[in-house]
Amino acid sequence: MLEGQSPEGISGRLKFKREKGLPYVSKDSIYRYLKRVYGRRIEIALQKKKRRSRKRGKRVTLDGRVFIDNRPAHISLRKRMGHAELDFILSGRGGKGILATVVDRKLRMSFLEPIYKVSIKEVHKALLKVKERYPEWKTGTTDNDLLFARHKELEKELWIKIYFCHPYHSWEKGSIENVNWEIRKDFPKGSDVSKYTRKFWKKLEEKLNNRFMECLSYQTPAEVLMGYRKTKKLRDNRRWR
Repeated sequence: MLEGQSPEGISGRLKFKREKGLPYVSKDSIYRYLKRVYGRRIEIALQKKKRRSRKRGKRVTLDGRVFIDNRPAHISLRKRMGHAELDFILSGRGGKGILATVVDRKLRMSFLEPIYKVSIKEVHKALLKVKERYPEWKTGTTDNDLLFARHKELEKELWIKIYFCHPYHSWEKGSIENVNWEIRKDFPKGSDVSKYTRKFWKKLEEKLNNRFMECLSYQTPAEVLMGYRKTKKLRDNRRWR
């Protein structure tokens, strides 16, 4: 019962409760006791507990990041497709799961993958599913979320290069911020990802990719991607004739 209690708390309890006829002991007397030989045993035990707790709570860091400053200029200028931005949309308080979002910077093509059991391993699995549907994917720009702690491993799995925005500079990945804002129209803040089916996310993805967009000369992202793939297929066929 006394574990985690302060000398002030113990002294106050004895003063106001006087449980089981225990005598009152001032906080100063408790502090004096702790400094004596017998009291040092308590201090040593607490220090050991702190060391064990610190070991269990080892901090995860994002070592080896390459920041957006080192990203090739053609990516920033949206000259080529295959260069995407990544982000997560979180469930509201008490909810479960997150939504992984990937957006091509040039085509504005969006890919959504719900992650119902949140872990680094599940994030990698979800992004591999995106890669299957988006084989043109070459680079990804993201924030400093700890779910990217194994980003070097993720780069090898996806065969892409990952660049990181500077901390608290979400505007450096403006395309995906805009898409997330669109997603929030159907998935309001405070909602629970786990309460929505994969069918819902698939329909929402289709909705995003079938918007007429001024930056695409009022074509949809889906139309532009389809046109790109048809052109590439024709080029590849000619090359092998």
